[in-house]
Amino acid sequence: MQAYQPPFTITPTIIGLISDISESLGRLSVLESEKSLRLRRINRIRTIQGSLAIEGNTLSKDQITAILDGKTVIAPPREIQEARNAINAYEQFESWHASNEDHLLDAHQILMAGLIDDAGRYRSGNVGVMKGKHVVHMAPPANRVRLLMDDLLQWLATTDQHPLIVSSVFHYEFEFIHPFADGNGRMGRLWQTLILSQRNPLLGQLPVESMIHQQQLDYYQALNDSTQNTDSSPFIEFMLATILTTIKTSTSPQESPHLNPQVKQLLNALEKASYPMNRNELQSQLKLKDRKSFRERYLKPALDKGLIEMTIADKPNSRLQKYAITEQGKRVARM
Repeated sequence: MQAYQPPFTITPTIIGLISDISESLGRLSVLESEKSLRLRRINRIRTIQGSLAIEGNTLSKDQITAILDGKTVIAPPREIQEARNAINAYEQFESWHASNEDHLLDAHQILMAGLIDDAGRYRSGNVGVMKGKHVVHMAPPANRVRLLMDDLLQWLATTDQHPLIVSSVFHYEFEFIHPFADGNGRMGRLWQTLILSQRNPLLGQLPVESMIHQQQLDYYQALNDSTQNTDSSPFIEFMLATILTTIKTSTSPQESPHLNPQVKQLLNALEKASYPMNRNELQSQLKLKDRKSFRERYLKPALDKGLIEMTIADKPNSRLQKYAITEQGKRVARM
């Protein structure tokens, strides 16, 4: 019986991206030092926040940091549980082997503990991926899931393709199979990172999921294009480009942005409070009454420079919107 081979084409774009990633990784390895331990912690938090945000979780990086540090966070209980699960999963990350089915199921059990009844077990019912009111992908029937996952994991264990290609193909095929009732997105992204980290630990430390969150629509489009083409090359190209961008961002020197005094005041208020604040709370702290002036001189410049972030990024006008200082904003506030 012939072993399963996922359908994908190695395009010139893919070859070029692999070359660029290898070159950029060389530069990144030179920058590794004892000082990078703190950066790895920051990147892990960004990874968790990014992956959960893709699934609709509104926790900020500061809130996830507080949960990691054992502090009390006021937020929806489900979102706190999702963050705790993700933190626990990454704590066990290095003990898993990507082609081991027991490890895969164990990871799902940890990621989805307290969120669904069948955490750690393949789904028993049929599922479709929805976009609004429309089904954009009907996953294979539940009675085929185990066989499909066996084939995929066997391919993963035996393929001699480049790990950058392998990790992206696995990620796509995993999402196509949709083996679990819930949590497939965060599991697929986690497992791609695991595959990459076992090739090069530096790749496992990059906040790729945070970068995916910034390109969320393109991420879903690449998945859809691959399904339509019966070839995962569009998704491979998207993921490799995202990995390359993440590496380049990590190796680029961080310049201190030029700040006007108003933005510095805003950062100081958020830094002192140490929790996200809504518009009214911020204006009260800064003793400002003019909403337009606050938006144009304080809020917008800080958002544009990445010094603060919205807790509900996909709904900027939400009445529940709050603003949190980013790690970059904290560094700038302390200068």
